[in-house]
Formats: sequence, structure tokens, C-alpha cells
Amino acid sequence: MKFKSTFIATAISILIIYGILIVSAFYYFEFSSLGNSFSDSRVMYAVYTSVIAASIATLMAILIAVPAAYALSRYHFRFKPVVDIMLEFPMIVSPAALGAIILIFFQTPLGLLIRENVIDVVYTFWGIVLAQFITILGISTRLIKAVFDEIPVRYENIARTMGAKPKVAFLTISLPLAKKGIISAVVLTWAKAIGEFGATITIAGSMAMKTETLPTAIFMKLSMADIKGTVTFIVILFTVSLLVLSFTRILLNRKDD
Repeated sequence: MKFKSTFIATAISILIIYGILIVSAFYYFEFSSLGNSFSDSRVMYAVYTSVIAASIATLMAILIAVPAAYALSRYHFRFKPVVDIMLEFPMIVSPAALGAIILIFFQTPLGLLIRENVIDVVYTFWGIVLAQFITILGISTRLIKAVFDEIPVRYENIARTMGAKPKVAFLTISLPLAKKGIISAVVLTWAKAIGEFGATITIAGSMAMKTETLPTAIFMKLSMADIKGTVTFIVILFTVSLLVLSFTRILLNRKDD
């Protein structure tokens, strides 16, 4: 019993740690400030930019992460260990350093060619999307790979013995079984994207009504010692992320029922 209580206590300690931080933020929170924020075009633009950029970046990442994760989970190929290690790259490099690396790339001949003839991402909306995409690509692939790892290969092998081609086995067996895990990965990576700061501000800056996102707005408010304004943006970011996470969890639970 003591063993069980100790482990439960450690779980509760997580709630206490994060709970104290959240409650401390609300010490400076004013509902009037929140109401005024929703009528502020700059605030709403930051919310809109954050949500749209995170959604685009997540979609781009998932389109690559699903097939890549399946390949890493099921196949043996050259450079597989290197690819697997590189999934950790966004986590072992600080966000600011990651943004600096991306910015440096766009100063190379190839990067300048892309900026001049394809798309310019430096200090633009697409710079936000790129920063978020690079940040979440490895994480989303790692999460989805873990989902495919949990699905027994024998299910696909049985389908193939019955004449199903690898593509059909993937679409009719593995993908449906992995659907719930993939949806969870999408939500988690989206939440990570919308909260991304370091790489975003390095590439896109924080220009009001152009490249300002919720995290960069929080930083700008804090740099001006505007504690109440900072807390208001934190509450908005927290609320948006919490609503999406809660809605997805409710949706997944209903599907289980």
C-alpha cells in the first residue's frame, strides 16, 4: 500500500507543480483585460495567425510523418539509424538555435535562390509556418512511429497472404488501427506548433499585424514589463490549446464508446 501511495503522490506532484504556476499567473489576470483583448484587432490578428500557421504546419508535418513513421517502423533501409537519430534534432537543439540554422540556410546561394524565385520566408507569414514545421516534424514522426510499433506486423502479413498488396494492407489494416494514435499525435504536434516561439521569432520576427503570434506577443508584452498584458495573452494561448485538446479527447472517447 505504501508503494502505491508513493507512486500516486508523485503523479499528484505534477498537478501541484503546474497548478501553482497556472494559479500564480491568474493573480495578475483581469477579466476586463480579456474582454478588451477580443476587441483589439492586433490581439485577434495574433490569434488568427497562430491558429492558421500552426494548422498549416501540422498538416504539412503529418503528410510527411505518417509514411516516414511507417517506413521506420516496418522496413530496413540504408541510413535508417541516421534518420531515426535526426528525429531528435529539433529537441536537442534549442529553438533559437534551430531558427538561426534555418535563417543561415536562407543566406546561402541555394537559400537565396529559393527566396528570390520560389518563396521568401524571412520575416513573413510563411516563415512562421516553416519554423513551426521544422520544429514539429521530428516530434510528430516519433509519436506516429510509436503508434505503428504497437500494431503487430502479423495483421498485415495475414492480409498479404490473402492477396492484399502492401498499399492495400497499409490502407485497410495499419492505418485504421493507428487512427486514434495519429489523431492524438496531430493534436499534440498542433499544440506544440501554436506554442512555438524561439525559431519563429528568429525567422519571422514579431511585426504587429504581420508576423506576430501569441507566443511572440507574450514576449513583447513581457519585454515592456506589461505583466497584465502578458498574462492576458498567456490565458488566451492556454485557453485555445486547452479547448482543442479537450475537444479531441472527448471526440476520441466517444469513438471508443
